[in-house]
Amino acid sequence: MVNQRPTFSSTVKALLYLLPALMIIGVFNIYPIIKSFIMSFYTDYDYFKNIVYEYGFDNFVFIFQDREFGVALKNTFIFVLGVVPISILLSLGIAILLNSNIKLRGLFRSIYFIPFVTSVVAVSIVWRWIYHTEFGLMNYFLGFFGIDPIKWLTDPQWSMPALIIMSIWKGLGFNIIIFLAGLQNIDKQYYLAAQIDGAKPFSRFMNITVPLLSPTTFFVSIVAVINNFKVFDEIYALFDGKPGPAYNAQTIVYYIYEKFYNEWEFGIASAAAYVLFIIIFIFTLIQLYIGKRRVNY
Repeated sequence: MVNQRPTFSSTVKALLYLLPALMIIGVFNIYPIIKSFIMSFYTDYDYFKNIVYEYGFDNFVFIFQDREFGVALKNTFIFVLGVVPISILLSLGIAILLNSNIKLRGLFRSIYFIPFVTSVVAVSIVWRWIYHTEFGLMNYFLGFFGIDPIKWLTDPQWSMPALIIMSIWKGLGFNIIIFLAGLQNIDKQYYLAAQIDGAKPFSRFMNITVPLLSPTTFFVSIVAVINNFKVFDEIYALFDGKPGPAYNAQTIVYYIYEKFYNEWEFGIASAAAYVLFIIIFIFTLIQLYIGKRRVNY
């Protein structure tokens, strides 16, 4: 049965089984993608009558001349560069510890994974309390080192670091689970052979763990870059529906949200969305190119 060649009747039957899923994907995924691409060229559009009077590239010209979009682009890159490397390094370190023979290993794995499956709103409420200037735990612990209270959520200088710290904490669970799966797939014989040869723990890590874990690291890095370029929920929930004080935590997705839902500039929002898509696509291609050169067995 498995090796039978597909026939017309079997193909039709398979398509009928797939039809409900294909309809959902088409309506809620493919159609919005195509529609938003067309809308990015709307330069004169009547939303109430759904009439387009003029098409053009004015929306793309506008966003690249818009200072607000430039700030959002800069903030997005700062956020990605702040979250992705630190998150990967911390996740790998914690995964190595959880992969060792420590007590309550299963409990610790569950504890680290809970933030990932918890609602962003619930997480943000907790972190807003942690960041509270007078009663927050963050400033309480910093006080032990003689550091004055920091206005994490109201000072434009600290809004982005506050967002980065919370995002790193929330995303650790997923990365840790993926790294744990990768670590458990490494044959223990490599480590035993290295120990017999007298290799130190750090040498075993650099020459065995890192090379054999490179496919997993490659996957985690791609997923992390894509997800963090699309950050929105954390900003909206942490700063109570605003992109931080003085718009200092505004990212590209928040810029799209502002233009689409608040200003009704649908063409500009669609153009900004496709600029973000191109940026993510380019970074993914770069990572794929680097990954193919480094992932060797």
